[in-house]
Amino acid sequence: MSVTAELHARGKVRDIYEGGPDSLVMVASDRISAFDVVLPTPIPDKGRVLTGLSSFWFEQTRDLVSSHVLTADYREFPEGFQEPELAGRAMLVKRAEVVPIECVARGYLSGSGWKEYEARGTVCGISLPGGLTESDRLPEPIFTPSTKATEGHDENITIEQAAELVGEGLARKLEELTLSIYERGAEIARERGIILADTKFEFGFSDGELILIDEVMTPDSSRFWPADEYEPGHGQPSFDKQFVRDWLDASDWNKEPPAPELPEEVVKGTSSRYCEAYVRITQEAFEMYLQRMGVER
Repeated sequence: MSVTAELHARGKVRDIYEGGPDSLVMVASDRISAFDVVLPTPIPDKGRVLTGLSSFWFEQTRDLVSSHVLTADYREFPEGFQEPELAGRAMLVKRAEVVPIECVARGYLSGSGWKEYEARGTVCGISLPGGLTESDRLPEPIFTPSTKATEGHDENITIEQAAELVGEGLARKLEELTLSIYERGAEIARERGIILADTKFEFGFSDGELILIDEVMTPDSSRFWPADEYEPGHGQPSFDKQFVRDWLDASDWNKEPPAPELPEEVVKGTSSRYCEAYVRITQEAFEMYLQRMGVER
């Protein structure tokens, strides 16, 4: 990036810059991480998919909760940020005091939740009915918060542990918002042929108001499954980075840095899956999004 502004923070995928006294510029790169390690191979257009989908979901859930978005049009950014390379992949956002837990909603039994259920019949300490299989739909969506680790792995915690971290009242409010946003997203996705199996949100406070921040229901923060191929009892094909995880699982990588380079077919396949998720959910051609945001190819 040619942006020369002061870097506020750098995550696995996002670079956040100082945008002004009350704002930040959040840039979604094409970096991809798996097993909490940033891979050396970028995924073309990934950052634009994350930004475009987040913009869509912020709009679709604005009646449920306010967000940190000021604008996603780089042409409206402060001086020094009106760079074409930011088109479609950056947002000008409000500063917020981040709530120190990840807010996860699960509607289906998958990932670490499935592993815990196999071992103990619970997910994050929540007892579930017996006899469920991998990828089964849960009787109702559940809230399973986790820690926000600055290094290493996030850890699943119970709602009681979340309350110890942020207070009982806030923990219950986060549970309520997380499930209502998830249910809205799952309904919209279902209408468009996609199962939103699970997802995670982040929240923060801006001027005393609890708002939705970071990214929302993207392939990086969610499991998206094609509804017409859904079959409980095993893992599902997906529109998220599970394709990358599966390749890494089949390699001899020990899940410690440095990660291996991804082969071209995995890069192309992942980019295609991300773009398809955008198209299916927003019902807008990805090239139309790029054109609307002023992306120069």
